[in-house]
Amino acid sequence: MKTVIALLLILFVPAPSSQARGIPSSPREFLKNAETELRNEAENGQRAEWIMQNFITDDTTKLTADANAKLNDLSTRYARESRNYRGKSAEEKRKLDLLFNGLIVPAPKNAAKNAEMARLMSELGSMYGSGKACDSKGNCRDLQVLEEVLKTSRDPAVLLEAWNDWHGIAKPMKAKYERIIELGNEGARELGFKDLTEVWTSKYDMPSAEYEKSIDELWNQVKPLYEQLHCYMRAQLRKKYGESQVAATGPIPAHLLGNMWAQQWSNIPDIAGVEGGNATDLSRLLQKASYDSKKMVQTAEGFFTSLGMPALPKSFYERSLFEKPRDREVVCHASAWDIDSRDDVRIKMCIKPEEDDFRTIHHELGHIYYYLMYKDQPFLFQSGANDGFHEGLGDAIHLSLTDQYLKTIGLLKSIPAKKPGSDPDYLFKMALDKVAFLPFGLLVDKWRYQVFSGKTKPAEYNQAWWALREHYQGVKAPISRDADSFDPGAKYHVASFTPYSRYFIAHILQFQFHRALCKAAGHTGPLSECSIYGSKEAGARLMAMMKLGASKPWQEALFELTGEREMDAGAIRDYFAPLEAWLKTKNAGQTCGW
Repeated sequence: MKTVIALLLILFVPAPSSQARGIPSSPREFLKNAETELRNEAENGQRAEWIMQNFITDDTTKLTADANAKLNDLSTRYARESRNYRGKSAEEKRKLDLLFNGLIVPAPKNAAKNAEMARLMSELGSMYGSGKACDSKGNCRDLQVLEEVLKTSRDPAVLLEAWNDWHGIAKPMKAKYERIIELGNEGARELGFKDLTEVWTSKYDMPSAEYEKSIDELWNQVKPLYEQLHCYMRAQLRKKYGESQVAATGPIPAHLLGNMWAQQWSNIPDIAGVEGGNATDLSRLLQKASYDSKKMVQTAEGFFTSLGMPALPKSFYERSLFEKPRDREVVCHASAWDIDSRDDVRIKMCIKPEEDDFRTIHHELGHIYYYLMYKDQPFLFQSGANDGFHEGLGDAIHLSLTDQYLKTIGLLKSIPAKKPGSDPDYLFKMALDKVAFLPFGLLVDKWRYQVFSGKTKPAEYNQAWWALREHYQGVKAPISRDADSFDPGAKYHVASFTPYSRYFIAHILQFQFHRALCKAAGHTGPLSECSIYGSKEAGARLMAMMKLGASKPWQEALFELTGEREMDAGAIRDYFAPLEAWLKTKNAGQTCGW
C-alpha cells in the first residue's frame, strides 16, 4: 500500500470552502500547505487502513472510511484549487500537475454522496477480505484455501467447485460497485474530466489518447510470444484432461490454469511438462532448509543490501505481519506499506515457505526500498516515476532470483547441468508467470474504462468481462455465467479500485530494467542467467532512479536507469527468444489462436 496521494485519493467529507479558509497568494505557499496537510492525513489514513486489514470488524471498517474520507476531502479540494495557480518553477509546475492528476476516484461535492461513497468503498474492502464460500453444513473456505485447491488439484470437478465458490462471493458487490462508479464519475466531471477513464489515463506525462495507443503498441509487440505459449499450453491441457474439457481450438477454460483468475500459470508446471528436469523446485529447497516467514524476509533483505542499500529499520520487523493470525480474519493479499512517508515501512502478507511467496517477498521489498530511497523528496514526489515503476522494480528483482543466486545464498548446493537439447525449463517456468500474465494485466483496466465511460452498462458487466478475457487471454468462463454475476469483483484490485495497467507496464519495464542492470553488472551471457545480486554498480544505477521518485517525468527516470526514454517490449522478447523458438517447433501443425 502506498501512502502517496495517487493510491489513497478515494473518498471525502465536507470541508470549509476555500473562501472561508483563505487562499494562499503564491503557489509556493499553497503547495507547502498542501504537502503538510496531505502528509498528515495520509499517515492517519494508512494507520486506520492497517488496523482494518489486520482486524476486520464493523468498527474498524467505519474508522477507515472516515479516515479515507478526510484524506480525500483534502486531496479533491487541493486538486480543484491547484487550477488557480501557475507554477513559477519547473518543480512547482510538476507538483501542481501531480496534485490535479493524482486522483483515483474523485468524490462529488455533495456531502451526503461523499459519506455514501466512503461507506460503500469500505464495505467492498471488508466484503472481499472476509469473503468465504460456505456449504449447507456451515463448512467455509476462504480465498487462501480455495487458491490452494486451484494450485494442487488435478480433478476438473474439484477445480470447478473451488473456482465457482470464490467467484460467487463477488455477486453481492455489484450494486455497490455500480453506485461508486456513478459517484466517481460525478466527482470527475466536477473537476473537468469527461469521466473516470480520463482521470485514470491522464497521469502518465502524455495525453490520454497517446497513452492508450502506447499500451496497445506494447501489447502488439508481445502478442506473438503469448500466442505461442497459449497454443502449447492448450495442447498440454487437452492431453491431461481430454477433449471433453479442452477443445483443440478456441479459449481455455479458466479453472484449469492453476490460478483463481488464470492470470499466471506457474502452478501447473507438471501439466506444462516442466516439472523436474532442469527446473529447480524452490519450494522443496525452502522447506528442506527450514525457512520460516522471518527467514524468507531476511533473505530478501539481503538481496537489497548486497546492492549497497541500507538495512531495513528495526521497526519493520516489529510492526509487519508475516503470518496469518489464528484468532481473526485479515486481508492476506501481499502488500507493502509506507505508513508515515519517512521510516515506518511494513509488509502485510500471510507467508508460506513456497516459491511464489519467496518471489513475492523480494517484490514487496522492492516497494519498501523504493519508499526509503525517495523519502527525502517533497511529499508530492514520493511515488514511482509512474505507477508501473514501483511494480516493475519489484518484478525486475524476480528476474535475478536465478539458480546462481540460490547457490550463492546457500539454498542450492550446485547448479544442475543442462542436458544438450533439453527443454528450456527455467525459461518455461518464467513464461508461465511473466508472459501468461500480459493480457490479463492489460484487460482489467480496459474493462474498467468501458464501465467508467458508460459503454458497458451494469447489466453487461459480466458479459463484457468475459468478452475481453476471451479476446485478449484466450480464456473462457468454465460454466455459464448469469447477468447478475460479478466475476470482476472476485479480483482484489477491482474491489479495491486499484488501477491495474500498472502491472502490465511493470511486466514490460521489468525486462527493460533487467537488461540495463545486467549490463551495468557486467553480465555478458543470456539475460535469463543474469543475477545482479552483489553488484554495487547495478545498485548505484538502481538507486539513482529510485531516489528521483516522481520529481521528474517517467521518461527521465527511465533514462537514468536504462539510457532509454521509451518503454520497449523488445527486452522481454530478447529474454524469451530461445523459448519462443522452441515453442514454435513444438506447435508445428497446431492451429494456434482462439
